[in-house]
Amino acid sequence: MSSATVNERERRRAERRLEKQRAAAEHDLPRSMRPSAAVKVITVVVLVVALFYFLFPIYWAIIASTKSPSQMVGTNGMWFAVGLGDLPNAIASNYATLLGWTRGNFWRWVLNSLIYSGVSAAIGTIAAVMAGYATAKFNFRGKNAAIGVIMACMLMPAALLTIPQYSIFHSLHLTNTMLSIIIPCCVSPFGFFLGRVYAQSSVPDELLEAARIDGASEARIFFTIVLRLLAPAMVTIFLFLFVATWNNFLLPLMMVSSDTLKPVTLGLYGMVSLATFTDRGALMMGALLGVLPVIVLFLGLQRFWQSGLAAGAVKG
Repeated sequence: MSSATVNERERRRAERRLEKQRAAAEHDLPRSMRPSAAVKVITVVVLVVALFYFLFPIYWAIIASTKSPSQMVGTNGMWFAVGLGDLPNAIASNYATLLGWTRGNFWRWVLNSLIYSGVSAAIGTIAAVMAGYATAKFNFRGKNAAIGVIMACMLMPAALLTIPQYSIFHSLHLTNTMLSIIIPCCVSPFGFFLGRVYAQSSVPDELLEAARIDGASEARIFFTIVLRLLAPAMVTIFLFLFVATWNNFLLPLMMVSSDTLKPVTLGLYGMVSLATFTDRGALMMGALLGVLPVIVLFLGLQRFWQSGLAAGAVKG
């Protein structure tokens, strides 16, 4: 190997090292702003405590979902009541018990929750982003009044609207249908507010003017340009609406009476409310299985969500 080749490799390595040092220097804080060792330790301790606080209920639910009613009160609550080799049989027993108490409707309830949450979140996200973008980038008569009314709706408790909503849907003969849950859950004043804030900070006016000069219609600008810029906001609004609809209990309780239309929250409540129900292990298994779609959704969309948390925070 010639000396020229060796020198060239050494030069490239040195350039890469310098590039890494420049990148680190750009993101490094000045010495006066760097946290002290004590602050770092306290931060780590607080984060570990918070992690334990949020994960411990899930851990306990996993343990409880493998136990029979007698084992729930007669064994250590922090560990399994049977050996690890017998866990599959314990899980299968509680799963069979769960399906028995729900008369085989458990997975139908989960599917209903997915339909309610997914459709409501999708429609509500598009509506919120469109309304937020319109009020952020266009001037029209009554704009401030409309924004004020929508912002005032954020102060109104959702439970206060349940009875009026039931009266309206009952008069329209829509009670005990999927639409009676999907339509109210599509409306999100918070989603409008978030979409408007993102549109103000993440959609440059110069980009819109350039698209208009090129002859693009407003619809084309929105669906081909604006939606891409507002993707982080859309993911955040979608997750918010999905979880809110999934956890909604009072609205389905008022609107739905058929077992085949109940979401998983209402179905499990009906199971627990039976006078003869005593199997809390099966209930915990139902709660864990019922929340799995939400966990999968968060894990799948977290990279889009995290990328947009600081969108618009730095100008330019």
